[in-house]
Amino acid sequence: MTIHRATPACQPEITTDHRAGLNRLWAQLMLEELSRLGVEHVCIAPGSRSTPLTLAADQHPRLTLHTHFDERGLGFMALGLAKAVQAPVAVIVTSGTAVANLLPAVAEAGLTGEKLVLLTSDRPPELIQCGANQAIRQPGIFSDHVTACHDIPSPSLDICPSWLLTTVDAAMFQQSQRGGAVHFNCHYPEPLYGEAGRFTQYLAALGSWQADTQPYTRFQRADSGAVWVEPALWSTFVAQKGVILAGRLAPGELDAVKVLAERLGWPLLADPQSGGSSDWAGYDVWLQNEACRQHLNQAEVILQFGARLVSKRLLALIAARQWQQYWLVDPLTERLDPSHRRSRRIVAAVKAWAEAATQQVYESPYHGWAAPLAQASTAYFTQLAADRTALDEVSLAVNLPGWLTPDTELFLGNSLIVRLLDMCGQLPDTAVFANRGASGIDGLIATAAGVQRARQTPLLCALGDTSLLYDLNSLALLGQSELPVVVIVTNNDGGGIFDLLPVPDQQRDPLYRMSHGLSFEHAAAMFGMTYACPGTLKTAEDACRQGLSRPGATLIEVKTPPGQSGALLQALFAEIKHAALL
Repeated sequence: MTIHRATPACQPEITTDHRAGLNRLWAQLMLEELSRLGVEHVCIAPGSRSTPLTLAADQHPRLTLHTHFDERGLGFMALGLAKAVQAPVAVIVTSGTAVANLLPAVAEAGLTGEKLVLLTSDRPPELIQCGANQAIRQPGIFSDHVTACHDIPSPSLDICPSWLLTTVDAAMFQQSQRGGAVHFNCHYPEPLYGEAGRFTQYLAALGSWQADTQPYTRFQRADSGAVWVEPALWSTFVAQKGVILAGRLAPGELDAVKVLAERLGWPLLADPQSGGSSDWAGYDVWLQNEACRQHLNQAEVILQFGARLVSKRLLALIAARQWQQYWLVDPLTERLDPSHRRSRRIVAAVKAWAEAATQQVYESPYHGWAAPLAQASTAYFTQLAADRTALDEVSLAVNLPGWLTPDTELFLGNSLIVRLLDMCGQLPDTAVFANRGASGIDGLIATAAGVQRARQTPLLCALGDTSLLYDLNSLALLGQSELPVVVIVTNNDGGGIFDLLPVPDQQRDPLYRMSHGLSFEHAAAMFGMTYACPGTLKTAEDACRQGLSRPGATLIEVKTPPGQSGALLQALFAEIKHAALL
């Protein structure tokens, strides 16, 4: 029998001695192309199989490296970086369960659009499902949580390098249109350690690409129309009583929305994720007042910028009736209305669209129609502030916004704390970040650390005790900060959010709240953080202000009795429900 060996496409067959060099070369090609496509930050966890990618990233002159020993936290740190820089961020991990640990962050990015580039290393195919160490089935591991995925074969001279570049380009273009994560699963055979080598003949086809700094493939999307709507539609829309909602917005976008709201004279209901507040703050509570709710129900149309609203009362209001028109503006192409109202879905950058809309508004027949609700908001906060002298979670939410320095930015945890600030806080105009896609409590500290590394400003992170326990080892990332970062953790000994939910009384503590009896003083010491456990509002304020005025990390633990917050909120709701706010 005669065996015919296939002729290599680009160069004679590689020898084992050059295998490590070809592994490194493919990693260098991928990282160079990713750099040309906007990647500036790379997050790396330790591992041997990922050596080609790790060393190629380390030697790249335009990439900034971030490291963490925990892949789950690493994924969330990359998510925070991507939120802050609004550009793709790469993640490099070794094979096996290291890859699986990225799933929570990938799921969040799939819902909120942050751009992650997952470079996962893998055993070569002949070592999968045969008893080899640290080998699992990695292709497709993220299912449809990713925008695109490619199983990159073991580097071979039989595959032209141009295929590798076009594969990267195609996936990154998909990401540029849809957001979310893309996954490149890279199979690297041993040996893993060695220099890239020259491979001159193999790279000859990339001569022009090597000579410039442009991506190998340059996509151009020819849009058939502008983001703006027809003038007749807009004129009809603004001729009605309307309300503007601000959901999750990028830093700086709320200002443009506020200008539009002022020009129209419509009320602006600003979510904590929008980056500020408005004269109608506290709506989640005063909407429980019948007179306030009936007044807001005069609105005929909704104009919403950004999605992922925190307030259940506001979501219920949207879902409870048929609106004349409901417009939702957001750059993501996904469905973003959980009530599935008939709507006009405008896929556009919020700031640009709001500015264009403002130029088209000359006079609104219902300018100022919701002014009484602004007065109701003022009355609500006056009542809220009365007798709030003790340190508890409600008084913390009321007072915390006033403790921030002008340049402090915010990262808000999920569960109870973000709802308290929505109900009881009046946030200043500043950049606000949160993980409100899947709304999980995992990875919050790591995400906050990624945000601060990119933004390079003082940061205050507010979250609950169970959330901090879930991501405790990511305090190591904040402990490295040379900028002021303050973590305020409200410790009510478990899941205080369940005090607001109709869970069975007998099962509330053992199955829902899950009291832990822990405090965080030793955790702060372990990770080199300044620690404070204030007993009064004044000492809490002092600790916060001091932490934001000096470099390094501060952990402030506010301890409250289990069940207290739920009782305080239920009393507040009952008081406002029957108050004369209008």
